[in-house]
Amino acid sequence: MRVLVAGANGQLGQDLRKALAAHGHEVTALGRADLDVTDRAAAVAAASGHDAVVNASAYTKVDDAETHEDEAYAINALGTENLAVAAAEAGARYVTVSTDYVFDGHATEPYAEDTPRDPINAYGRTKAAGEELALAAHPDGTYIVRTAWLYGAGGANFAKTMVKLAGSHETVSVVADQLGQPTWTGDLAEQIVALLESDAPSGVYHGTNSGQASWFEFAKAVFSAAGLNPDRVTPTDSATFVRPAPRPSYSVLAHGAWAKAGLAPMRSWEAALADAARQGVLDLETNDDTQRGGR
Repeated sequence: MRVLVAGANGQLGQDLRKALAAHGHEVTALGRADLDVTDRAAAVAAASGHDAVVNASAYTKVDDAETHEDEAYAINALGTENLAVAAAEAGARYVTVSTDYVFDGHATEPYAEDTPRDPINAYGRTKAAGEELALAAHPDGTYIVRTAWLYGAGGANFAKTMVKLAGSHETVSVVADQLGQPTWTGDLAEQIVALLESDAPSGVYHGTNSGQASWFEFAKAVFSAAGLNPDRVTPTDSATFVRPAPRPSYSVLAHGAWAKAGLAPMRSWEAALADAARQGVLDLETNDDTQRGGR
């Protein structure tokens, strides 16, 4: 299979490139400097000749999006639509990565894939719009893969920030009143490859590791995985960390669509974190700690 990856230099994009190559697929890896997803003609030209297109590009500065929503919309909505149009014209399947932020966070049980979108911040609105535009542009070939709380070797993320803070702070306060699903980009990349290799129907899938945790619980687990004392992590609440963009308090996603498609959901976040740590994902000395223009 010949696969185009847009946003290929982000932490997910890097793992996608590795996973696709490991499965014997031919990868065209394009970063922000190689492909401007807001340019439809460029997207169509890039997708030509490919069997699949994976969109890992995104405007991910959640707080900045509150005052730069037009810029976020251009990438997260129009860029997503452009790649869907490009995939349709190429006769290719299209996977675009979305987010738990398309929901309001008021639920008390995991969000099903068909739950109506109801974002509470600008970033979520732009990602929800991207989902709708992509499905409209290429309905028979679009796969929306919603993810959350990503961490990986190739970019800045919460897990690596915790390890970094441990080097300069005796204790670290982390919110305990927001629940979600820590998700390793290595696992998500493998799940996307499995989706592309299957005959699963188009539609929405939730690409998160199984289970749930608060940021506080995740931070304690990161400390333990990194060989640090987890008691150095102390709980606090969201009122202590007021941000420009409101965050959903509950971001747990259900995984029913995988079973319906005959595919296994992703493993538990605890098992994924342990494996990621063994592979050096939390090692700041050997990993690049910068954002790279993708997820």
